[in-house]
Amino acid sequence: MKPARPENTILIIAGEASGDMHGASLVRALKRKRPDLRFRGIGGDRMSEAGVEIVRHVSEMAFLGFFEVLKHLPFIRRVLAEVRNLMESRNPKLVILIDYPGFNLKIAKEAKKRGIPVVYYISPQVWAWGKGRVKKIAERVDRMLVIFDFEEPIYRRAGMDVAFVGHPLKDTVRPAVSRSVFFRNAGLDPRRPLLGLMPGSRKQEIRHLLPEMVKAYALLRRDIPGLQAVVAVAPTLSDQVLHPHLSGTEAIRSVRSQTYEAMAYSDAALVASGTATLETALSGTPMVILYKMSSGSFFLGKLLVRMENIGLVNIVAGKRIVPELLQKNVTPEKIRAATLPLLTDREHRKEILRDLKEVARRLGRPGATERAADQIVEFLSSRCD
Repeated sequence: MKPARPENTILIIAGEASGDMHGASLVRALKRKRPDLRFRGIGGDRMSEAGVEIVRHVSEMAFLGFFEVLKHLPFIRRVLAEVRNLMESRNPKLVILIDYPGFNLKIAKEAKKRGIPVVYYISPQVWAWGKGRVKKIAERVDRMLVIFDFEEPIYRRAGMDVAFVGHPLKDTVRPAVSRSVFFRNAGLDPRRPLLGLMPGSRKQEIRHLLPEMVKAYALLRRDIPGLQAVVAVAPTLSDQVLHPHLSGTEAIRSVRSQTYEAMAYSDAALVASGTATLETALSGTPMVILYKMSSGSFFLGKLLVRMENIGLVNIVAGKRIVPELLQKNVTPEKIRAATLPLLTDREHRKEILRDLKEVARRLGRPGATERAADQIVEFLSSRCD
């Protein structure tokens, strides 16, 4: 016999920094529409501030690559068991899953076993990993809310309840302070060009990418003596993770919780592949996309992924509009060669900026989070209440 529901509890799970941001916005929108709802789950500081009771922090969950996940399997199994126990003890009204498919699809399976409905917000990237996964997803997910328009027909053909809500970044990617205030607070000179370093939110990304970014910046300074650099630090990363890679580099400033300012006010950016490439595109900043993981994980990924481009901004554009450097090509010399034209070739910059505007248009209208919340409220009233 299931335990009674003493309150309208929703279990919500986001496994990384971007999911924490989108989860927080979604929870706030849901609370405006349904003040009676209570939220527990896995998230970060932003979801906690939005009113979610956090049982595991996203900073514990940020693994990248097959072998990295394999190394952390005991921990992952422990967290899965904790979530199962939470479902058993609290019997939530609904489970909301945000991105993070390797873990969240397992949670979806456990929820379905217990008769708990599942809404998935920000779809697994089936277009990269193979459409064969759609059948498994259809068995476990009751409603899919997608953020790219080309995803909707993929799920609809599989008979799924699916809605395209648009990309939530259209509502969130904007600097909170002016350029002059940002430069002053960061100790930067507003008269000199700025290179943004966006190494990602996972420890593995920092280890693989930040040292190469720093060395590439040193090379670029020979070409552009006045060039400055700023590192945008993800809120889930401690200073201890970054310090070893930035010690002795006084010319590089670092900022925390000012990522959109760093993106918007940089003349060019070096960006870890992932959501940050879309954020940088929406900021209107030319970029070089970098991707590097353990060689074993990359080899397995190549067997599974059949994509010409790996950067989301290029995938949405349908062509390569900004350079991508992968694995052994992530070297200071190659980063320098790819970045220099973005800073010095005016016509090349204009072409990239035109393409970035088109990417922004393809991400849909603003209001994605509100539309996602409306979908969930309607689902609750028709299927759960």
